[in-house]
Amino acid sequence: MGNRNSVGTETMPFGNSHNENKMKFPVEDEYPDLSAHNNHMAKVLTVALYEQLRGLKTPSGCTVDDVIQTGVDNPGHPYIMTVGCVAGDEECYDVFSPLFDPIIKDRHGGYCPTDKHKTDLNPAHLKGGDDLDPTYVISSRVRTGRSIRGFCLPPHCSRGERRAVEKLSVEALASLDGDLAGKYYALKNMTEEEQQQLIDDHFLFDKPVSPLLLASGMARDWPDARGIWHNDNKTFLVWLNEEDHLRVISMQQGGNMREVFERFCTGLTKIENLFKTKGYQFMWNEHLGYILTCPSNLGTGLRAGVHVKLPNLGKHAKFGEILKCLRLQKRGTGGVDTAAVGGVFDISNADRLGFSEVELVQMVVDGVKLLIDMEKHLEKGESIDGLIPAQK
Repeated sequence: MGNRNSVGTETMPFGNSHNENKMKFPVEDEYPDLSAHNNHMAKVLTVALYEQLRGLKTPSGCTVDDVIQTGVDNPGHPYIMTVGCVAGDEECYDVFSPLFDPIIKDRHGGYCPTDKHKTDLNPAHLKGGDDLDPTYVISSRVRTGRSIRGFCLPPHCSRGERRAVEKLSVEALASLDGDLAGKYYALKNMTEEEQQQLIDDHFLFDKPVSPLLLASGMARDWPDARGIWHNDNKTFLVWLNEEDHLRVISMQQGGNMREVFERFCTGLTKIENLFKTKGYQFMWNEHLGYILTCPSNLGTGLRAGVHVKLPNLGKHAKFGEILKCLRLQKRGTGGVDTAAVGGVFDISNADRLGFSEVELVQMVVDGVKLLIDMEKHLEKGESIDGLIPAQK
């Protein structure tokens, strides 16, 4: 059976826990037990706020229970403070703003409901970036997400919507030419071996095993209407219908972040223009910038990162403090759920919202140069106390 949305048409259910009968029970009986939770949603959602929001729906039928389910089912994370909620459609950020606004403020360093976001996709504004030491930097990448206005986001979309997003995107991407020309590979047409090879090469998103993805509803109907498009050189990739409608990635071996960013900006601008010729826009507004599924990716949605060898600095007592001062974060090279192996870290910008794309890439370029300098000092047995930066 489907849920009925406000227009009266059948929509796909995407969870079996949220039905109209919840309104027959006292709010205390429906309020989730968040006593053991450590995520941004749990810090914000009180019984009173839940009571205020629990009867509301967006035009597509998304409720606050749909929004918070991933944070209810996943109390915390060993490496990062998770957000604990996702948007099911663009309207969620308005309808449930009493929940989202404080989460966004908390996650994005005090970003207020009245603040305006800035976008800058002009790579000429980046200073340097073509000289990160390849002895230390193994690979460089820049990624972002884009959502197509008029469709629900992956946690809440119907099968038909997901397939329509795929069809539109594949048609648009087929128009790319030159060194961006490439081909689309649908997940359902791949063998297990082909999928695993692309995952191992860091080209393809992993199978949806993360409980954060599973609990949010993003993995429904897997692998229907999911796939990867990439250019012939495998330096420009687009994932379809994973966590966002589109994940756009520019990447290459070595430390030339400038080349990576130039290709990223060029490809992204071309893709946006191709969608416009088909009568579609990306979700964007002047307060939140580009609208994506997870509030942590609002604004630029941009993560500029390098895989970099820092075996000495990685063990230093002040490594975490240094990264915080540079507004950077670390992951293992296998992604968000992994630890570093062999002293190789995935270092990227911590911010997404309130800074432009150029500013974030600049932070990574400048910060990684400093981290490599520190690593070289430690190799020689020298102190790095004099190199520790002030808070950016």
